[in-house]
Amino acid sequence: MNIFRFLGDLSHLASIFILLHKIQTSRSCRGISFKTQALYLLVFVLRYLDLFTNFVSLYNTLMKLFFIGSSAYVLYLMRVRFRPTQDPSLDTFNVAYIVGPCALLALIFNYSFSFMEISWSFSIWTESVAIMPQLFMLQRTGEAETITTHYIAALGLYRALYIFNWIWRYFDDGSIDPIAVTAGIIQTAIYADFGYIYVTKVLQGEKFELPA
Repeated sequence: MNIFRFLGDLSHLASIFILLHKIQTSRSCRGISFKTQALYLLVFVLRYLDLFTNFVSLYNTLMKLFFIGSSAYVLYLMRVRFRPTQDPSLDTFNVAYIVGPCALLALIFNYSFSFMEISWSFSIWTESVAIMPQLFMLQRTGEAETITTHYIAALGLYRALYIFNWIWRYFDDGSIDPIAVTAGIIQTAIYADFGYIYVTKVLQGEKFELPA
């Protein structure tokens, strides 16, 4: 644990609380991609298959349980409680375009050819692109509520902080995880355009709008 990982975890937690706050206060899932949220649940379930077999710390266990539970709760809100507010006609990104390549990458790049390791690798690659249905949805609508952009920005900050965490670990103990680092760089690059608009518009008090 170091300051960058801790801040990254806080940013990740903040993104989920922002999302839940948006849904609960507006009583609407408008502007939120169900496909992205489903991908995140898949990511957490597959990554934390060792939840009850490999105890690291109470902090680690509680974080794993929270990410799985909160992701499942968001899907419940979207599919059941506030389903009428969801617009599938806007959430049209074909997830097969990312799930298929991520599965192939997991089979090729892993640390041992076992179910647990391949599942972990698949979760890493999938997380790197899970935001794409959400960003595609923003591109289709051309705009977004400010609180939705805060949610996406918090996710992007979480990943950016984890890159600094890996740099810290490399200089501290020489450890490096090439799969996680590569996927993290890809994920950060995907956020680049959104991040530029967020900083230059939303943080300046303007409405989030994509250029025509």
